[in-house]
Amino acid sequence: MKEEKIIHPIPPLYRKDSRVLILGSFPSVKSRASAFFYGHPQNRFWKVMAAVFEDEMPADVPERRAFLIRHRIAAWDVIHSCTIRGSSDASIKDAVPNDLSVILDSAPIRQIYVNGKTAEKMYRKYIEPVTGRKAVCLPSTSPANAAWSLDRLVEAWKVVGEACK
Repeated sequence: MKEEKIIHPIPPLYRKDSRVLILGSFPSVKSRASAFFYGHPQNRFWKVMAAVFEDEMPADVPERRAFLIRHRIAAWDVIHSCTIRGSSDASIKDAVPNDLSVILDSAPIRQIYVNGKTAEKMYRKYIEPVTGRKAVCLPSTSPANAAWSLDRLVEAWKVVGEACK
């Protein structure tokens, strides 16, 4: 698979009552194709969130959008554009960060969470110096993070549910 320079194709999802912001690194090929976050069927994000909130697992993009809004969760990614090979976070080069002020100036975000180590690294490098806000790193819901079982992920991600109350 060849490297491509890609601009983030998914707009941020937030409302004026969003309490938590969850940031990934950059959307996967499947997420870019579906034009929404965590679109790869093997990514455990939606299973984890459904378990954390004891809610139905959203099946499609409209249900996923409604799920996040209902639970007052804003979602986006750290990176606005980069050179990437497929969906490989490890291949990301020439990253340009997203401007989170569009969300942070509009919603009372209590806590920022990053989904995985690449998002954490990029957040600390590009965004924390601008916003002055720290992010909590949660274990990645990516299928590449096979060391974490679904049950362990749900346990770790319960902090999101608490922060949304």
